[in-house]
Amino acid sequence: MEVTFKERLSRAISRRRSLLIAILGLLTASLFVTRSFPGRPHTHVEATFNLATPRAVEELTQHRVTRDYSIAWDNLDVAMSSNAPELLNAYFVGPAKAGLASAIASQKRAGIRRYYVEPAHKLEAIFYSPEGDVMELHDTVEFDLRLTADGERIHDEHIVMHYVVLMTPAADRWVVRQLQAVSQF
Repeated sequence: MEVTFKERLSRAISRRRSLLIAILGLLTASLFVTRSFPGRPHTHVEATFNLATPRAVEELTQHRVTRDYSIAWDNLDVAMSSNAPELLNAYFVGPAKAGLASAIASQKRAGIRRYYVEPAHKLEAIFYSPEGDVMELHDTVEFDLRLTADGERIHDEHIVMHYVVLMTPAADRWVVRQLQAVSQF
């Protein structure tokens, strides 16, 4: 049975379309997992590192921790607002990731979405290990919490939260290993 030119052309177009869709999917996945999100305001993080003990935090590390913590919260906001725990993968690990994924699953079952509107973080390094493999930070974050169900606002509230944060270096970024809410520092 001979294949006509029209059939070969149709198959070639179909293969190219499938390849293009796969490439776009990979590009989209990498955008959502490893970067902040275009068109969304960047999370503001004001950080101080001068109280860290027993070791001083190097300037480059200060910059990277601040940047990666901001991106982590950008990813957290999108994960919560879209009920997509896989968006936590790049910047949250261990207990922080497990706890947040559980919170997303709970809100998804309840049919709600959570938005962190204009979060402003005051991050303070408290401990930086001599080996440089863990940093404890205290974060005071102020934001407007918005809850929606079926696209309708059901709750708005201004919130100030305090978190004890443990961050560790990964291959190319700092990741949030622990994010524990506390009543005060």
